[in-house]
Amino acid sequence: MWRCALPPLLRYPSVDELGAQAAALVARRPQDARLRRVGTSRAGTPLWLLSVGHGSRQALVVAGPHANEPVGGATVLRLAERALADPRLSEDADATWNLLLCLDPDGSRRNEGWLNGPYSLGRYFRNFFRPGFLEQPEWLPDGAAGARLPETRALLEVQDELRPFLQCSLHGVDVGGGFVELTRDLPGLARRVAHTAARLGIPRELGPYDTLYWPSLGPAVYRIPPPRPGDLAAAITEAAVESTWYHPHRHGTVTAVVEAPMWGVAGVEDGQPPTDADAFLRTVSHTLRADTRVLEQLLARIRPYVQGGAEPQAGTGVGLRDAWPRPAGDIRPRTLVVSEAARLLAPVDDYLLVCPGLADAWDPDVDTGAARPLPPLNAAHLAALRIAGRRLALRTAGLLYQLVVASGRDQAGVLPELDRLIDEWCADYRDNCGARWISVARQVEYQSRVVLSAFELARRHAPVRSRSGEPGWGTETVVPMHRE
Repeated sequence: MWRCALPPLLRYPSVDELGAQAAALVARRPQDARLRRVGTSRAGTPLWLLSVGHGSRQALVVAGPHANEPVGGATVLRLAERALADPRLSEDADATWNLLLCLDPDGSRRNEGWLNGPYSLGRYFRNFFRPGFLEQPEWLPDGAAGARLPETRALLEVQDELRPFLQCSLHGVDVGGGFVELTRDLPGLARRVAHTAARLGIPRELGPYDTLYWPSLGPAVYRIPPPRPGDLAAAITEAAVESTWYHPHRHGTVTAVVEAPMWGVAGVEDGQPPTDADAFLRTVSHTLRADTRVLEQLLARIRPYVQGGAEPQAGTGVGLRDAWPRPAGDIRPRTLVVSEAARLLAPVDDYLLVCPGLADAWDPDVDTGAARPLPPLNAAHLAALRIAGRRLALRTAGLLYQLVVASGRDQAGVLPELDRLIDEWCADYRDNCGARWISVARQVEYQSRVVLSAFELARRHAPVRSRSGEPGWGTETVVPMHRE
């Protein structure tokens, strides 16, 4: 395992800090590293690619594909430092590391309310943001040719330019354990993941909700099935859809999706047979239905007071105005137009769309007529399903909380109820599931080591390709992201 003496990480870097730190690294080693703009987000934020080394074999690492998962940004900076410090990772391997600092910088900025800590479940979920499914840049619901998001198009262009032998997509599990998803087997990776997790005290997730129907390639390593047509609900819950994970498959690329947990739960590592799976599933499904009904009722109370479309007031980020002129004596409820309310409502609607179907699919007393019944479940699967049901409820509650706070006034009178629900559900994670915070330094070290293991295993079979055709390596002026 490669080692590099780096200062410990106490917190996640922000989007601006990622750009500034990458620029500083290039300024220090201009002959070995380069920072170039490969696209622009919907809000006009540059998408930066940091490249280290001059080898013919290209590795691509993508950070920040999900806005609420900031660990990847810190990981790519750590990987860049290690590639510069250890010639075995670049010169000796004939490799170039291409590190996309953040694929969804706009969404990531909206999570900066909790990013600096202190790290508590309540603070995280009250500031949680992740866009609706159709605004997540790794998905290709209409195929590569129909990619609409500029962030998605930028990633596709980088993939087709580099034709990497390895792509790593860096993700974070808010509550649970670490695991890896692969488009092609990398024999030996499961053993390395187990060793790294044990050394760092990271629980491995032996039955992730995401991979319930996917083949296992070893403990905590799963094979991503080829994409297939499906509706929105199937895409959200199963993720086996056309995506940027599979797009470079045509170039011989193997993609590794590396998940690192923020709050670890020991129960996700329990591979033993459960004592009474049906009773557990009944409780989980009934709880999810009850939580969904409560959230739907709260949404119905909130929705009349918000609608998307207002421009934000200068300097505030939030626009508040009457939806119609108000004559004297008009006592009708005021409707507030909240800036980008639709962005908060889109994921709420996504979550509430899938919850009833999931509750039915998990309930042993409900015959859904599904072609694929639940597979045999171990205790880890059951723990993951319980965590997933609670996650959907907490994310929805957190988004509704932000929607009300952004409006500037709780006209529906729902904030006390939302506060109570968030506190109660976070306490369930902490006290009943045993969720415990994992330091940022350990998260980053775990993810970095897993990426390095995948790199070593994948490059053994990687073909030699021509070098990237970028002219003037290291000669351009570097502009930090926050100054462009």
